[in-house]
Amino acid sequence: VQLQASGGGLVQAGGSLTLSCAASGRTFSMCAMGWFRQAPGKEREFVAAMSWSGRNPRYIESVKGRFTISRDNAKNTVYLQMNSLKPEDTAVYYCAALYTGNRYYTGVDGNEYDYWGQGTLVTVSS
Repeated sequence: VQLQASGGGLVQAGGSLTLSCAASGRTFSMCAMGWFRQAPGKEREFVAAMSWSGRNPRYIESVKGRFTISRDNAKNTVYLQMNSLKPEDTAVYYCAALYTGNRYYTGVDGNEYDYWGQGTLVTVSS
């Protein structure tokens, strides 16, 4: 699976962005998909993920109620809708795929993920 993330940019605090991650390969629909981020000088952290079917979405506490992960298996694409953005959301955002077969599993540990996109930069100004 090859992943291509897009949609990052500069936005003012309180604004919105939608990130997209397009996947190539026939196993996308058998992968849990996750979004992770890495801010300057910080460790990579989990943001959101969902199973292959869209069940079991999980979020880091700091984005609950503001971010929504979704996927379209027909388009091999996963999205991250980000609302009410804050300066602390500034980071490079990465999408990742975890092959699960037909298990309803949503991983939050980046070490579990098999494939990674190149990252897209989100900058939130105050």
